[in-house]
Amino acid sequence: MATNVKSKGRFKMDIDVMAAIFIVSVVVLMVVPIPPGLLDVLLTISISVSVLSLMLAVFTKDPLEFSVLPSLILVVTLFRLSLNVSATRLILLEAHAGDVIQQFREFVVQGNAVVGFILFAILVVVNFIVITKGSERVSEVGARFTLDAMPGKQMSIDADLNAGMITEEEARQRRQLIQKEADFYGAMDGASKFVKGDAIAAIIILIINIIGGIIIGVVMNDMEILQAINHYTLLTIGDGLVTQIPALLMATATGLVVTRAASESNLGEDISRQLFRNPQALYITAGVAIALALLGLPKAPLFLIAIALIAVAYVMDKGTKKAVIDETAAARETAIEESKKPENVLNLLHVDNMELELGYALIALVDTQQGGDLLERIVLIRRQIASELGFIVPVIRVRDNMNLQPNQYSIKIRGAEVATGEILADHYLSMSSGLGDDNIPGIPTKEPAFGLDAKWINAVYREEVEMNGGTVVDAPTVLATHLTEVIKSYAWEILSRQDVKNLLDHAREQAPAAVDDAMEHLNLGQVQKILANLLRERVSIRDMVTILETLADYAGSTKDLDRLTEYVRQSLARQIVQPLLGPNKELPVLTLEPQLEQMILDSVQTADFGSYLTLDPRVLQDLMQSLVTEVERMVLNGHNPVLVCAPVVRINLKRVTERQLPQLIVLSYNELVHEVQVQAVGMVNIANAS
Repeated sequence: MATNVKSKGRFKMDIDVMAAIFIVSVVVLMVVPIPPGLLDVLLTISISVSVLSLMLAVFTKDPLEFSVLPSLILVVTLFRLSLNVSATRLILLEAHAGDVIQQFREFVVQGNAVVGFILFAILVVVNFIVITKGSERVSEVGARFTLDAMPGKQMSIDADLNAGMITEEEARQRRQLIQKEADFYGAMDGASKFVKGDAIAAIIILIINIIGGIIIGVVMNDMEILQAINHYTLLTIGDGLVTQIPALLMATATGLVVTRAASESNLGEDISRQLFRNPQALYITAGVAIALALLGLPKAPLFLIAIALIAVAYVMDKGTKKAVIDETAAARETAIEESKKPENVLNLLHVDNMELELGYALIALVDTQQGGDLLERIVLIRRQIASELGFIVPVIRVRDNMNLQPNQYSIKIRGAEVATGEILADHYLSMSSGLGDDNIPGIPTKEPAFGLDAKWINAVYREEVEMNGGTVVDAPTVLATHLTEVIKSYAWEILSRQDVKNLLDHAREQAPAAVDDAMEHLNLGQVQKILANLLRERVSIRDMVTILETLADYAGSTKDLDRLTEYVRQSLARQIVQPLLGPNKELPVLTLEPQLEQMILDSVQTADFGSYLTLDPRVLQDLMQSLVTEVERMVLNGHNPVLVCAPVVRINLKRVTERQLPQLIVLSYNELVHEVQVQAVGMVNIANAS
């Protein structure tokens, strides 16, 4: 197997070297004389390559299958011009340019210089004016439209990805295909200029050859002027025809490729299928041919064409009816077979990581034809979460649900509903500033993400509310904000082992040593639980290298995942504290009364499933009441609700308070970095702490 791979690599290298040598040799042909026999071989190669290019263009199903065509046009054009120069040298020096040109001169134009010149002129006009000009325009428009359509295609790919219709790999492949398509049409736009220049050069070379040949024949070879005109004109026209026919073939191949739409069939199959797909059109065409024959036009060819069209239409009509019957029967049999397969039942067991279900009145939010941009917003949400939390949100499947109220939506995680809300797609959500906008008519409601008092208002009142200092957002923004908050709140539940595996693979590219050291002591599930602990308190796991290095340092001495989580938090202390600081780097905090903190510390119990608090229920109730009072006071003073305690009790205290006070941030003393100025603005105390 290794020998086979090595031979393939050597063959590829040999092909590359041969291609480079060939291109250099093409340029050398312009200055190095070659014998007529070699010129015959090279002219034959030129014609063969052009025919091959045309055949490939005919049988190509998609333009990108022949993506090498722009470069091939340049090389073949240069090769053809080199042969033209070599033929010119032989014509002017030896009055003979090989058998191929001689045969073209005698066979195509039969020794008539006038006919040959006219024929050459027609070929040049057809090539230059019709095919090349049209191909150039199609390539230019195709390149422009492809570039203009790229943003829309990219958004369509992102929308399909978020809807779960395609995978990440399929999305990457489709983006690459779009880029290749834009590059191809841009290159074809430039390559068309080569074909155009080749046609112009052929005319100039023809004129130079004729004039130069006449002068050389009369002055140097002692020919009669008419003899010189006839001899050199025929040779030049023969040379021109030999080079123009390949040029015409390449121009035709170029036109076929740039005008070819993507299809599952080649050109011949598409033409036969689409041109003869409607028997009625064939019958009508046959009738027109018969009518023209009856009006006095030549009857034999028209009747022959009419009979052929009627025969084809009859066969197509009969085949179409049979195909419809067979297709219906096959579809029925396939449906029966599919219903019997156990895989259909297994597919019902699939559970999406995240789902967004919409009532029928909200479907317009995801319909781009109606101006809906919700799918684009979901793409931005996934990028935002990745940037803030370092967590790749799985594909969010968006679907309609007729069981919901028309304006209701539901957010589900692994099939279970975690949040719901109602929005009015044609209204705006207004959150009052308290400065006179309460009198504006609207429908009272609660902002779904944060539970704030709000109202749905008509669009005509939007500017009035904003002038009064109120906040006004549209319905898609309300839904996107709620979805973002749900993802942040439940990221620790969404995170799967496969997600962790992907994060570790990404981190391995930057710091393989850190990944190897950490995974030497921990398994994938343990790392997942530690990362989930961090996400549960909205601590970003973006800095995976630091997290893994910390785990590598401490995982050898303890397998307590809560303690390892605290070690990681201490390593990320600056990242955790930074968003909580005021303008002067001060951090207002609450503290625990020492006696209360000692009581909590003494109540920490450790079990196989982790540590927990065994506080007396009355003490716990008083603790929560005191915390609620202090947190409300901090919020009213414009501070973030932050509580500082000992590292040993931090995680347990957070879990006790997160249900009633989810906004409370609990830090340990070890997470307070040196540059932070801590300001104790309150102390949590309970009456029965003793």
